[in-house]
Amino acid sequence: MIKILRLAKLGLLSLSVLLLIVGLLYVLARRYMRYEVAGDSMLPTLAPGDKVLVRRGKRFRSGDIIVVKDPRETSRLLAKRIASVSDIEAFVLGDNPNSSTDSRHFGPVPLDLIVGVVKMRYYPFGSSGTLQ
Repeated sequence: MIKILRLAKLGLLSLSVLLLIVGLLYVLARRYMRYEVAGDSMLPTLAPGDKVLVRRGKRFRSGDIIVVKDPRETSRLLAKRIASVSDIEAFVLGDNPNSSTDSRHFGPVPLDLIVGVVKMRYYPFGSSGTLQ
């Protein structure tokens, strides 16, 4: 009987740990997203094929690298750096001005088009880490 109770407690403990892990993964999935860089506009900071982790939300400032919806085609995402920001819009630029289509071409972007801030590169593994 004691053995059965111990196994039952172990099962409940395992179930509660599993639920905790699932809940934590759910929260992280809603707060963060993955993005793969396309194009040369963010060279040398980000290269085509780099994979980054983006924290969703509206907490950003000048100098941050962000993922933003392209104002000309909102289904397309772009990685850019915030050059300046006001209460209603942000002026975004690529780090490689000769290869970047940015606010110099399409104007400032409304803040509601900003998806989030790039927090770290996780691939390629040799250059993974936080970004400035």
